[in-house]
Amino acid sequence: MVFLNYRDHAPPHFHARYGEDEVTVEIRGGAVTGKMSKRALRLVLEWAALHEEALMQNWNRALEGKSLEPIAPLT
Repeated sequence: MVFLNYRDHAPPHFHARYGEDEVTVEIRGGAVTGKMSKRALRLVLEWAALHEEALMQNWNRALEGKSLEPIAPLT
């Protein structure tokens, strides 16, 4: 599961959960905090790279209290 928190702290980032593991990923640059299996993290980072602009748009929407736009899963 990938999610953004409304009114979250800078820098722009999203959270990803897989089972018991959770990471925080900076949208620009991809710095990762937390732990996740290498395979799951690789998929999260690949997805994030493909959707960087949409993630930034949703980050800005969240800061404005607007509803977020869906982002396609990795296929």
